[in-house]
Amino acid sequence: MAYKKKISVIAWDPRAGESYKADIAGLFAEEADISVFSVQDGSAAGVLDRADLFVASTDAYGSPEELMRHIPIDSQTMAVEVSFRWSELRKLKELPAGSQVLFVNMTQTMAREAIAQLEQFGITHIHWIPFYPGAPEVPDVHIAVTPDERRYVPPGMKTVIDLGQRVCTSGMMIEIALRLGLESLLERPAFQEYAQSVATSNYSFDQMFARSIRLESQFHILMESLEDGVIGVNEKGEIFACSRHAEEMTCISASLIQGRRCEEVFPYIPFVQCLQTRQTLPAKAIKVNGVNLSVEVVPVIRQSACIGAFALLQRFNDVEVRQNELRSQLFHKGHYAKYSFADVIGQSEAIRKTKETLGRMALSESPVLLIGETGTGKELFAHAIHQASRRAEGPFVAINVAAFPENLLESELFGYEEGAFTGAKRGGRPGLFELAHRGTLFLDEVEGMSPALQIKLLRALQEREVMRVGGNRIILVDVRIVAATNEALEQKVRDGTFRRDLYYRLSTLPALIPPLTKREDDMFLLTEHFRRELGGSFQLSDAVKAFFRGHTWPGNIRELRNAVEYFIYTGHQEIGMEDLPPTLFLSGETGLHPTTSLAPAEADASDSFRFLLSQLYAASETGIPMGRETLLRKAREAHFPLSQREVRDILEDMAAQGLVKVSRGRGGSRLTPKGRTLWENGQR
Repeated sequence: MAYKKKISVIAWDPRAGESYKADIAGLFAEEADISVFSVQDGSAAGVLDRADLFVASTDAYGSPEELMRHIPIDSQTMAVEVSFRWSELRKLKELPAGSQVLFVNMTQTMAREAIAQLEQFGITHIHWIPFYPGAPEVPDVHIAVTPDERRYVPPGMKTVIDLGQRVCTSGMMIEIALRLGLESLLERPAFQEYAQSVATSNYSFDQMFARSIRLESQFHILMESLEDGVIGVNEKGEIFACSRHAEEMTCISASLIQGRRCEEVFPYIPFVQCLQTRQTLPAKAIKVNGVNLSVEVVPVIRQSACIGAFALLQRFNDVEVRQNELRSQLFHKGHYAKYSFADVIGQSEAIRKTKETLGRMALSESPVLLIGETGTGKELFAHAIHQASRRAEGPFVAINVAAFPENLLESELFGYEEGAFTGAKRGGRPGLFELAHRGTLFLDEVEGMSPALQIKLLRALQEREVMRVGGNRIILVDVRIVAATNEALEQKVRDGTFRRDLYYRLSTLPALIPPLTKREDDMFLLTEHFRRELGGSFQLSDAVKAFFRGHTWPGNIRELRNAVEYFIYTGHQEIGMEDLPPTLFLSGETGLHPTTSLAPAEADASDSFRFLLSQLYAASETGIPMGRETLLRKAREAHFPLSQREVRDILEDMAAQGLVKVSRGRGGSRLTPKGRTLWENGQR
């Protein structure tokens, strides 16, 4: 059972004493036992029993010195303070202005004190006359007011207003709560109602106290809502606050340390140093009850004076858990792998072996280096590696290294602190290494990284830690690296533009991604996949299929997808040679290699020669000749730069070589067997 405080009320009149007790009990009965002693009935004679607080009326013993002779040494004492209720004062405000009114009480002093108090409350519109036993009678006065002392009211009084016993002031109740350490009671509705019912002239005090209670309540809510442990001391180093989390971390009860010196309770927290230097003491690691804590001490400065300090305590594992939760939130905002090995389209031997090899590599924690031409799908494989790894539930973060200038790339990878550079966001920003914690970081085109950043990346991989730009604290990270390059990194190492130690760190598990030309007929599976994905409806002619097999595809799968999208907008159900985008002829060798005697001298003329030959071949497949105007229109539709004169000159050159037969007028031009053979041989 909880210990109850003991309050002793001392009054002259036992009736008054019982009234004070009733007021106090209405607010403190649950926490305290209340006794009443009266001088008049003799119960207050001699030395009273010990109590936590003695509350005495000023008329009880006559002087403070006399009071001290009746209570134990070192006892807490305070005076009874009384007032009226607002509801009773409203009755007095209704009296006619200028009325003469007796105020009746036990003594002249008590009557005059009450009148003075009433005037403080604004009851000044009537003329007060003090009346008490032995006072001279006042003729022509017909109204009397008394605080529960009707026995002294003159007989024959027409109007008697009994205000009842005066009640204890709200300020007195606050003082009792503070003296006994029961401040929490002040927030209860019963106290708020009591304070509002009792008249007081000290409005500013009431407002300040109410504001103080609100602020204290808000501080308590804030302190308990923080995940860190919080311990507060005042300017003297005395403990006044200890949150629930701090109690759990230090295994110390907050109720037992209130008011005690900080160095006695927490010798391992440098409160005194913080109060003396008035400077924040950065977080340091300490061990308390076998648990590693991070402790930071922050001073509270008010108008250039240090009025206290707060210690912020964190468990190391709590910090990591919190960081992982935040990273998890970012993971769900887009940092996740979208593709698996099932999304890799193809049945060729080359792609099958690649998928099998990378599937085994995915189970390792070592870095993977994907080597392949542009457009071969290196990022898709990076997604798939992450999905097949033990880190699949963690984040997948990708960045194209070559897309960022050096200064921006550093802040993207490693993050930055507030104020690290002009334009830095308030509060700083975590880097991709932090966001990829317990996941995978994909570095595309890693060969584009500057030598300075190569050093920083190497350290991050070796030490598993990073430091933000403009920061001074180490952040531990657990990241698996998948890098990709479309250049020969070995040559860059020999040239000295790529660090050898970083190269060997990244290429622990190298894998070559086959180009489209090495994947046999996978290009047609991919074509069908892209057609369905883009919502198109077409089929490739045999001539186009032959062209596809002979094309070198320097843009690989990305170039193929562009061609499929182009086919959709031709409006043709069957895609013939005339429907091929001109970029296919310009992007690389098609397998068509005219001899020097057959081809024009200039490189651009050679491209034009191949374009017209492809159009004439497509026309020969239908058996319909094609005139210069049609060829010129086809070139314009394909955005191929050819003039009418150039078309005529190339056709004349083809005719001179026996590749084409040019008819006069509207007959058009037909490809000869020699021309067809040239085209078909170029496709094998």
